[in-house]
Amino acid sequence: MITRYSELLDEVLKSDPARVAVAAAQDDAVLQACREAFDRGLATFTLFGDRIKIESVAQKAGVCLDGMKIVNEPDDMRSAMQAVECVSAGNADIVMKGLINTGDLLRAVLDKNVGLRTGRVLSHLAVFELNGFDRLIGVTDGGMNIVPTLAQKADIIQNAAEVFHKLGVDPVKVAVLAAVETVNADMPGTIDAAALAKMTERGQIKGVVVDGPLALDNAVSEDAARHKGIISPVAGKADILLVPNLEVGNVLGKSLVYMAGGKIAGLIVGARRPVVVTSRADTPESKVISIALASLCGRNG
Repeated sequence: MITRYSELLDEVLKSDPARVAVAAAQDDAVLQACREAFDRGLATFTLFGDRIKIESVAQKAGVCLDGMKIVNEPDDMRSAMQAVECVSAGNADIVMKGLINTGDLLRAVLDKNVGLRTGRVLSHLAVFELNGFDRLIGVTDGGMNIVPTLAQKADIIQNAAEVFHKLGVDPVKVAVLAAVETVNADMPGTIDAAALAKMTERGQIKGVVVDGPLALDNAVSEDAARHKGIISPVAGKADILLVPNLEVGNVLGKSLVYMAGGKIAGLIVGARRPVVVTSRADTPESKVISIALASLCGRNG
């Protein structure tokens, strides 16, 4: 089981580098991350976008493009379609966002003709390495689905679980977060939590153990769970924290980075192949480990 990001990087290096198709690649931060990942042997890159802009941005940022293929397409939306089609056709393993609106990239990912649909909802998964924890912790969904329905939450769990299976976690323990540990008719999230736990028992969500509602302390601290008398295979041991809505996920994720010093990798999952969407505020290290995580998840088998 991979428990630290140093272990993830070592594991990725055991296989051939993943092939990454970057849409609208004329972005200095993205090009810098690509260069570092390429130099470390984590991935190879095909850059789709305006060749003149890509080369100009790279030169200003001091990024060498040697070893990277450039496919000239000045139109951003068409470059996104070409990057996705490259992956769909089996010529690349991962899609990565460059200087393009996330919604436009995802429209290409979901295109009926060349896209990477699976029938499940797409969702964002942030994976954290945190001091004091003996495992990686996932938070989902803090980046895409604003107020997911029960059915969408089931998909979000399945999407995240597939990533954690790649990390060697089995079974994946999922805590459905709420403010309390009991079902309360006035708090719809607690009702969804109980339903998701029962759905897992009945085999509707596979490869996971789900419990909820659980407050954050009871999800990640065995002492807190014990003090409240909560007996559960998930309480205090959660691998994935399913948040009730995007606002909670966004605040929790940024708190773990900016207040707890956590290291973060982020992916959009639920498509046939992972999609790397990094923020310009992310550290270079975060961008590289996001590429590494996508590389691991993009492997067949």
